[in-house]
Amino acid sequence: MNSKGWRIGVVGATGAVGRCFLSCLETTPIPITELRLFATPRSVGTRLPFRGEERSVVATSEGGFSGLDCVLLSAGAAASKQWAPAIRAAGAWAVDNSSQFRMDSATPLVVPEVNAASIPAQRRLIANPNCSTIQLVVALKPLLDRFGLARVFVATYQSASGKGQIGVDALREEMQGGRASSGAFPRTLLGNVIPEAGTFLEDGWTTEEEKLLFESRKILGRAALVVHPTCVRVPVEIAHSEAVYVELEQEATRDAVAAALREAPGLVFADSPDAYATALEAAGRDPVYVGRLRADRCSPRGFHFWVVADNLRKGAARNAVQIAEHLHARESAAQIADGRV
Repeated sequence: MNSKGWRIGVVGATGAVGRCFLSCLETTPIPITELRLFATPRSVGTRLPFRGEERSVVATSEGGFSGLDCVLLSAGAAASKQWAPAIRAAGAWAVDNSSQFRMDSATPLVVPEVNAASIPAQRRLIANPNCSTIQLVVALKPLLDRFGLARVFVATYQSASGKGQIGVDALREEMQGGRASSGAFPRTLLGNVIPEAGTFLEDGWTTEEEKLLFESRKILGRAALVVHPTCVRVPVEIAHSEAVYVELEQEATRDAVAAALREAPGLVFADSPDAYATALEAAGRDPVYVGRLRADRCSPRGFHFWVVADNLRKGAARNAVQIAEHLHARESAAQIADGRV
């Protein structure tokens, strides 16, 4: 490990999140001395731009991880299951964007603004949460810390890119007057709202709804937190929106709740009722946007608000890069403290 520079790998570099990894790494404060781009054999030779140069994609292999300090993965759960052990064996941090290890009790599930303290001291695997969960917990954390949370209701309005590039392509095909050939969505998405995201479970809930429940509990450190989710797909290319209702454990004024949100890291709070952000404003940007805060008219502990974030950036790539930045800063500080630099 080099405190003055890191050697970083990206697995799944040609995918929607992989390309977003590169965009986020363009401006990272981590001094990158080497960048290796990995993908499946069919993408070998693809050239991707990075900091004014073009980098060639190579096939993912166990030997390819040798000497790296950190590897970011976004190639699906099966690929993460296959390659994560090799990355760890090579002595690198692995930050995995897939669902493979999120609920593994031995794997930290991290949103840096919320639970950076859960990151272990030794290099190992870290899971990146689901996109809808990330933006939700960034908004919930300051309320949990200040007032406590009794229960949370959330309805998501998830963009086509939540399905990856195949989802974006499907929506664009529909916009051009055709029928999406990929079958990315169970119904026509254009001009429609589909109350289904993920796959159905035996009890009628979906995998996306299950992630919101169990991932939120793990990240916030509240194993019994009550979360009532409904996940919906909407004809938007990028950025997820959420309508959230919380019941706090303590009574609070709207001003007190607004102050807690205003001070939260990684969050941009709009106090004026009409200053809310939408998917169009959030797309391409890193913060989580919260607006339309209002006190419930029936419960003195109830509050409603609107949450929007770019699901490819903060909901995936940017959160993973933030984790890497935290890891690099901590290792560099430890080297300085030990007199190794």
